[in-house]
Amino acid sequence: MLKMLREFLADVGFHLELFAQVLARLGAVVTRRELVLDQLYQAGIRVTHVVLLVGLFIGMIVSLQTGLELARFGQQDQIGTIVALSMCREMGPFITATIMAATVGSAIAAELGTMAVSDELTALEVMSIDRLRYLIVPRVVGLAVMCPLLTVLCNLIGVVGGGFIAESQLNVGLSLYYDSAIDSLTGTYFVFDLPKDVYSGLFKSFVFGVIIAVIACGAGLQATSGAMGVGSATRKAVRDSIIAIIIANYFLSWIFFQA
Repeated sequence: MLKMLREFLADVGFHLELFAQVLARLGAVVTRRELVLDQLYQAGIRVTHVVLLVGLFIGMIVSLQTGLELARFGQQDQIGTIVALSMCREMGPFITATIMAATVGSAIAAELGTMAVSDELTALEVMSIDRLRYLIVPRVVGLAVMCPLLTVLCNLIGVVGGGFIAESQLNVGLSLYYDSAIDSLTGTYFVFDLPKDVYSGLFKSFVFGVIIAVIACGAGLQATSGAMGVGSATRKAVRDSIIAIIIANYFLSWIFFQA
């Protein structure tokens, strides 16, 4: 047990140090803008269809399951409020981050892990190329930027999917549905004239994106023992990312809605 605790603390310390080193090298975004743009494409455009598909059905599921219960009390006209708040506060950011961890995070860990076991990272050091500036910073920036943007799409398509179910299954008019959804998100403006329920979810997505990138890059850099080590690093990246997302989600929700 003590050994496991030491290993856990050492792993946490490694990732925190990696994050600090990335922050110290953020100026490389300007000089490495082509690499950053490539990571924006890899982390965003290539998984957009997955986020849209999952977000659509998540909105439909929330609308159907909640609406059926509300219909028992004659309150199904409130379904727009519930779907909008659920998607913007929790479901949109969490679902998007989970998809990003499973797709982009695993790809990053596998790519960097392959470079690690084939001594490509060592070759970069021999050529006096800062591997963090060259490999890690663009990936962290790419995920940190694209995760909130994809969350916006997930929120929108989830609300649209919920409206489809509200009209077809719950006999709630689309105008009433969208009016209640919009009304639920108005008020409590704070950042860039955005409602609290919206900007809190977007901030969560930003944090989730950074968490996924740092954990995935760290897992890839630590990969050893050939192909088996790359597989282990990929599995570790996805597992640790999802656990960290769930824990961070709780504390961020407490900060925004309980403090």
